[in-house]
Amino acid sequence: MSERILGVLGGMGPLASAQFMLRLTLLTPAQRDQDHIPAVLWSDPRIPDRTAGRLGKGPDPLPWLLRGIHGLLEAGCGAIAIPCNTAHGWFGPMAEAAGVPILHIVDAAAADLQRMGITGGTIGLMGTAATLEMRLYQDRLETQGWHCIEPDPDQMQRLVTPAIASVKANRVAEAYHPLAEVVNSLAARGADAVVLGCTEIPLAIQSGPASELAVPVVDTIDALARSAIAWARGQ
Repeated sequence: MSERILGVLGGMGPLASAQFMLRLTLLTPAQRDQDHIPAVLWSDPRIPDRTAGRLGKGPDPLPWLLRGIHGLLEAGCGAIAIPCNTAHGWFGPMAEAAGVPILHIVDAAAADLQRMGITGGTIGLMGTAATLEMRLYQDRLETQGWHCIEPDPDQMQRLVTPAIASVKANRVAEAYHPLAEVVNSLAARGADAVVLGCTEIPLAIQSGPASELAVPVVDTIDALARSAIAWARGQ
């Protein structure tokens, strides 16, 4: 029996976690049940809001994140994927507590850009206000040769943040047009692709026509799933 059991620290939000499990399954080359990746999902939507916690407007989610990590370790997981971008703001203490690899979602997105043949240039970046403020993507991608641009503050307040909230409230389809508008605005400013750096955003973008998007997008749920599959295969 394979010892490579993947832990998934989820619930942030629950729909994004469920989509990650779906995409992990669909992206795995398999002919039968036994070809798939053993995985344990810890989906706890009680984890305090990461954006509020990072911006000093809510409780610290770290104790809850560590609780989930300990549960996954007790289940025998050998690596952990976290399908929430903002939670990676606590990557350091989580990695220290885990003692097993935590697959970094920004590195997964970078690998997806490379897979798409986008090895440099200007990249649009969408995410929560906390993810952008923490520079989770900017600092990591810019050292690898990409220049990152972000939505302006008006777009964040008027379009991106409300759209993320709509997805969390299960109103996925209504979030498509505001987010597509931001994708195309970043493209007009010179972005060669746009990284959807919040796992709610790909859910909304997939609910509308890809033909309305001016540039390719990186789905960070899919990117993290590909990273998990590579880990499971020892790559």
